[in-house]
Amino acid sequence: MASPLEQFLIKPIVPIKIGDLDASFTNSSLWMVLVLIGVVTFLYVGMRRRELVPGRWQSMAEMSYEFVANMVRDNAGSAGRPYFPFIFTLFMFVLFSNLFGMIPYSFTVTSHIIVTFAMALVVFIGVTIIGFVKHGAHFFSLFVPAGCPAWLLPLVVTIEVISYFVRPVSLSVRLFANMMAGHTMLKVFAGFVISLAGALGVVGGVVGILPILLIAALTGLEIGIAMLQAYVFALLSCIYLNDALHLHH
Repeated sequence: MASPLEQFLIKPIVPIKIGDLDASFTNSSLWMVLVLIGVVTFLYVGMRRRELVPGRWQSMAEMSYEFVANMVRDNAGSAGRPYFPFIFTLFMFVLFSNLFGMIPYSFTVTSHIIVTFAMALVVFIGVTIIGFVKHGAHFFSLFVPAGCPAWLLPLVVTIEVISYFVRPVSLSVRLFANMMAGHTMLKVFAGFVISLAGALGVVGGVVGILPILLIAALTGLEIGIAMLQAYVFALLSCIYLNDALHLHH
């Protein structure tokens, strides 16, 4: 039986070598392209007719738009409106990557730390640049909580600076760990069912119904987690953006 971790292996589809650089088109690259196609198709089909009384696809597309728009407005205020396209793109990419990863024999892009860290690093660098552009050197006041006693400042500022620079790590690890752990758990439980049925024959098939029902429940839970993690990733990005715009502590 294959290892539960085999599903996370990156395999080259089109080998490409540029000197010592391996720029091969891999299964991860393929599923990123498929995710992009899926998002574009979903939004295009949903908004193609633009009916006054929306159908199912248009309703889902509009709900996605409104959901992210409300998230940006509630957590970053009106000043965060110009950055809505980025947050919306981020949310849809993570959401579709997570959901596409639930398809049998697919590849979960967000189960790799390099992908989630790259996205988190873009968010971190972006909000830092926005903070300096908007506030200049006053942006450093973000690390000095209001009302903090002078004798505590060295310790508090150190903690604030460390916590700020840890943001891309925590943001990326949260998504990567949830996706990897969930898929590994499903693979392990699926292996138990197959082993049980093979060992006990017909009786195993009957007994195996209960684990199958458990797997079905876990699959539903994993789909919920996939959507929740996309929301959390976008929400935290909005909160970081809010800090850069308003210097809230």
